[in-house]
Amino acid sequence: MKVNPYLNFDGKAEEAFNFYRSVFGGEFTANMKMETAPGMENLSADEKNRVMHISLPIGKDVILMASDILPSMGHTLNQGNNLYISLHPESREETDRLFNGLSKGGEVEMPMEDQFWGDYFGSFIDKFGVRWMVNFNAQYV
Repeated sequence: MKVNPYLNFDGKAEEAFNFYRSVFGGEFTANMKMETAPGMENLSADEKNRVMHISLPIGKDVILMASDILPSMGHTLNQGNNLYISLHPESREETDRLFNGLSKGGEVEMPMEDQFWGDYFGSFIDKFGVRWMVNFNAQYV
């Protein structure tokens, strides 16, 4: 089984994914706009330009995916604390790089620190409201 985190945004998916790509590197494997889908001719210009689906490989067998909501179709975005993306880099240095890059402009909940359970761990909410945990454990590398 593969698990790929899927995020929803209110018109900010492409901006968020350009930011994530600046941290993770790589290229989008998909970046489709709403206007390319059948039946979307009557959307406003703003909604036609929203992201229908975008994906960015961020690690071995892990693809970060997202789309924008369409308010004209009754969609609403409720950001909450029900989802974190948990990253498990392969080095302490990569852990710091990801934490510092992704948390820029956001709110740090727990700074990167060695924890009582033996891991190097931190968590934050990025500038787009997405919650992240970054965790390194040398014994699992």
